[in-house]
Amino acid sequence: MTHPLLDLPPLTAARFAGIERRVAALLDTEQDVVITQGEALLPLEGCIRGGARPGSAALNVVTGPYGKTFGDWLRDAGAEVTDLAVPFHGAVTAEQVERALAEHPEIDFVSLVHAEAATGNTNPVAEIGEVVRAHGALFMLDAVASVAAEPLLPDAWGVDLCVIGAQKAMGGPAGVSAVSVSARAWERMAANPAAPRRSYLSLLDWKERWIDTGRAALPHAPAQLEMLALEACLERIDADGLDAVIARHRAAATATREGALALGGGLEPYVYEARDAAPVATTLRVPAGTDATALVARALALDPSVPLVAGGGALAKEMVRVNHYGPDADPAVVARSLAALGTALSE
Repeated sequence: MTHPLLDLPPLTAARFAGIERRVAALLDTEQDVVITQGEALLPLEGCIRGGARPGSAALNVVTGPYGKTFGDWLRDAGAEVTDLAVPFHGAVTAEQVERALAEHPEIDFVSLVHAEAATGNTNPVAEIGEVVRAHGALFMLDAVASVAAEPLLPDAWGVDLCVIGAQKAMGGPAGVSAVSVSARAWERMAANPAAPRRSYLSLLDWKERWIDTGRAALPHAPAQLEMLALEACLERIDADGLDAVIARHRAAATATREGALALGGGLEPYVYEARDAAPVATTLRVPAGTDATALVARALALDPSVPLVAGGGALAKEMVRVNHYGPDADPAVVARSLAALGTALSE
């Protein structure tokens, strides 16, 4: 007995390359795009281990938990790391990045998260990209939570390595991701003897065995279901229009922020300024004496369908996150989320 999700024909090289082209169009990039067969941590680590090496110097911007992870990887790769950490309730500024680069002229690699879903903030990448480009460093951007939720233009912004994942605003699967790679980044990795080679982390393998050979034969069997799902979510974004998808996320974020304030009861936006708040998720600080984890558990008991989670780690007792990405970037979902929170608070 055949099954539509199991008995699939092999994914051809031509179709794989076609999906790559659709990703490139989404990012409005002329750079090479590599679709990686795993969650976005795979290309993120691959970028860092390919671009950093013993003796190199890196500026790692920390505006949330992923920035901390990047610093660990950079140090493990042998780089001398300068962490630029800012409070999680705001964004880093281009002036802060410029100052850090001026104090450390040896820096040749900069890592930044565009939007931190975990903390609900977003960073001004266009302005930061100008500063990094003027300095001459390689610029890596984690755009997993920002792609399709807010403008993302790696070429125009001078981003050399732009990593995306399909599982948030794109409304796709978690098991596949992609990275756009500039010519500068390829040169840096090729000249790095410590860059992964013959490894699942290796972007160079994809270049040598896929891009440089004319994309004629895939290096290994791709994850078919994830690739087909990625293709489907790209088709859906094309059908809706990227601008409309971005507008839907912005509207959901605005409604969540304003609705939480209107609820009263002591809920406050965790990110102080609306301009620094990510369109993909809104984080809220709970009233003093309230346990965020218990509050979320009660809200989910009232409505298990709402996309509410407590903050991670040290934020578990004080932060609630309202996710509004992909299909949840919808006024009805926002209204149900706020209603569940409001009822749980009143109880």
